[in-house]
Formats: sequence, structure tokens, C-alpha cells
Amino acid sequence: MTQLVPLSVSAHGFADDFEAVLDDTSVHRSTIGCVIPAYNEEESIAQVIESLLSQTRVPDVIHVVVNNTSDRTVSIASAFAGAHEITTELGEQFTEVFVHDIGKNPDKKVGALNYGYTLVEGYDYLLGVDGDTVADAKAVEYLESEATSDTRIGGISAIYSIDEKPIKGGIAKFLITGQRAQFAAFNLHNLLRGRNMAVLGGQFSIFSTQALRDVMKENHQSTPWVKDSEVEDSLLSLQIKSAGYLTKISPFARADVGGMTTLRGLDAQQVKWTYGAIELMWPGQRGDTKGQPFHPNLRVRWLENFGMLTNLFVRVAFVALLAGSLSLGAFVFSPWWLLAPAVAIALNTRMALTMGNRTARDIVFAVTLVPAEVYMWLRLSYFARSWTRFLSRKKVDNWAMQAKAERGAGLGHWTPLVVVIAVIIAMAVIWSMLGPTVQSTILWIGWPIVGVVTVLQTLSMFFKLIRRQHGYKV
Repeated sequence: MTQLVPLSVSAHGFADDFEAVLDDTSVHRSTIGCVIPAYNEEESIAQVIESLLSQTRVPDVIHVVVNNTSDRTVSIASAFAGAHEITTELGEQFTEVFVHDIGKNPDKKVGALNYGYTLVEGYDYLLGVDGDTVADAKAVEYLESEATSDTRIGGISAIYSIDEKPIKGGIAKFLITGQRAQFAAFNLHNLLRGRNMAVLGGQFSIFSTQALRDVMKENHQSTPWVKDSEVEDSLLSLQIKSAGYLTKISPFARADVGGMTTLRGLDAQQVKWTYGAIELMWPGQRGDTKGQPFHPNLRVRWLENFGMLTNLFVRVAFVALLAGSLSLGAFVFSPWWLLAPAVAIALNTRMALTMGNRTARDIVFAVTLVPAEVYMWLRLSYFARSWTRFLSRKKVDNWAMQAKAERGAGLGHWTPLVVVIAVIIAMAVIWSMLGPTVQSTILWIGWPIVGVVTVLQTLSMFFKLIRRQHGYKV
């Protein structure tokens, strides 16, 4: 157990004690400065700080950087401000918590991270923690242990999931379960790729400050994070990799992040993520990147987008051809069509069983297929919206839109439904205008194409199903 003991010593005394600990190399050989960018986190910030103070390896300093807040984040965090002497299984440790309210900040989270970097750039490692992320007690210890074991590591991320216990309401629980499955698939994919982490998520990752300095020098940046990226963590991960460092995912460190409990919030978050990833993937799209579409950390992104495009085509084409066949009385059921759903259920179930904190809801979500399929349709709508927004070249502040959605404002999440209804009506009208010969020809050509793509997709799922997972738990 970790014991917290408040200090009643002077700042000078604390500094002497802290220096003594650093001189004792048997305790820690590195220093870690933690930065928590916080925006309206009054519901979670106390738990986040408590989880850091309860670590077996406590960060040497914790800076809570509050920006653009309109709630009680500052006052709640300030209750933890000051020096702390903590006794853990690793011995006595010292840390100090600082709370910075930087007020209105146009650069939002990126501005808070860069502000925090200036406070900890003299430390060996920067631990970035989101204001709604709660880590397991040994998370920092695991991250530090691996980071110090190999100087090639520029950053290492924890395994992310979402704690579903506090979630209330049927829709919220459904969305959280879907996000848990999505996180699990992403984490496992990275673990099985030599533990190369494509995205060192800001939720709970540790960065070598030397690697950050090299990134800044190589890219002519004055700060590690740039303000004009929709996915600041993905871009930084790419730059760390390009600077010659490794970006890893820990097989042991775990952290629960904040999930989206509304359709509005999930839509805004996923569209922002996908849109930002497309910007990084697209050659020469961004003026401040070299246009590296086949960068090692972007290959996963291309595979994700190709997979989503395939899923979108198969589902839309199947529904359209099925409706057309039924309208002509020409549909003939084949048991072979059940093979793809059966393999999908098996793959989803195996994925659920690899989750380290799985629940009965995760298993039901996978086995019954219907919830997973509904969630996939939601993801496909976000995928289509992201590419449509990108290709339209319409300038949109996706950060602001996500913040707006999390406040319960905006109606953008209804756009996919409106579009689907309009497309169905248009397709029905066009179909009715075609002659029987043309309709039959479309079905005769369409079904084999859908069949071939479905077979290839099923084979891909089967190979994922049978591949070794080396005992990893996500």
C-alpha cells in the first residue's frame, strides 16, 4: 500500500531532501516531470492526481496546467498543491504538486502541453497525463523501467482502456463498450507489431526530453507540440520516430481514460482523430510536414482507412443488392453468407477475452454481434464524414467542435443519418426508373464483386483470429 504523508517542512528543507533522493542512485536513476493539461476536469482531476500520488514510482514533480476552464478544476486541484513525502514499496519518495491557471489559451491542449514542457525540460522524462486519465499503481514504474533500459526509446505509452463502472445509462454504456473494444483492437495491433506504438497518446505516455529536444531541432520548432495539428500526439510520435528513436507501447502499464458517453461527443472526437490522421497521411498536404505517407507510424493509419473503406463498401453494397434482389423476387439465400458473421463473432470474442479488465458486457457485445455491428456503422459514418470534410477542403476547427459537442451543443452528429435517408430515397427512385434488364445486369455484376470482397475480408479476419497473441492482455 502507498502511504501519503503531508510535509510540514520549509521549501529549502524539501529541496535538500529531494536532492538527497536524486543522489541516491539505488532509488531512482532518472527524473520524471509530470504535466497534466486540464480543461474543465472538475469531475476527474482529483482522482487523476490521487492516482499519481499513489504510484509505486511517484513523478518527481507534478504540474497541473489548467487552460480555458470555466469550472472548479483549479480549486479542486489546488487542494493537492505543495510538497508530499510518500512511502511506497520502493522506499521514501518526494514530489511536489503545482497548479498553473494559464487562463485563456488559444492553443488549447497543445498550449498547455508546451507550457508544461518549459517547466520540466530539465528532467530526464516528461510524463504526459490527460486530466481524465487514471493509471494503475505501477504504471509509472513500468514506463520508467523500460524507458531507462534502452536509450533508443523516445517515448512509451501505456495500454489504454475505459473504466465502465461509473457509466450510467443504456446508450452511454453501449458507446463505452464499443470504445473499449476499439481501444483493445488498436492496442493489440501495436503490441503484435513489435510493440511499435503508432501513436504515443497524450492520455498516459512518457517521453525522453532529449528526444523532444532533437525533434524540435530537426523540425525547426520552438516547442515539441505544434498548434496546427488536429492530432498533436500522432504528429509528435511520427517526428520522434523520424528522429531515430523508438516509439513503444508497454505490455504492463495500464491506464483508464475518459470515454465519450454521448453520440454527439463520440462523433466530434472520432471525426477530429480521423481528419487529423488523414492530414498526416496525405502527401504534402500540411506545410509543416514532409509529406511521408509511408512513414512507419502511418502505415497503421493507411491500413485502418483501407479496412474502413472495405467495411463501408461491403455493407452498403450488400444492403443495396439485397433490397434490389428482394424487389425482383430474385434473392436466393446461401448458407455461405453466414461464414463471414461467424468468423467476425469468433474474432470479436477472442479480442474481448484478451482484455485485461473485461466484463460480461464486453463478452456479450462480441458474441451477439449486433451491438458490435451497430457500433461499426457509427464508426463508418465518422469515417465518411472525415474524408468528406477533408476532400471538401473546408476549414473547420475540429478542436472547437469537439469542445462544443462535449458541452452538449451542435447537431453535426445527425448529419450521417440525414445523408443515409437521402441516399436511400435517391437510390430507390433511380432503381424504379431502370428497366428489368438493367436491374438484372446490376445484380448479376454486383453480387460476385461483393462476394469476392467478402471472401477476402473473411480470410483477413480468419488470419487475425488464428495468429499468436503471445499472452498479451489489453
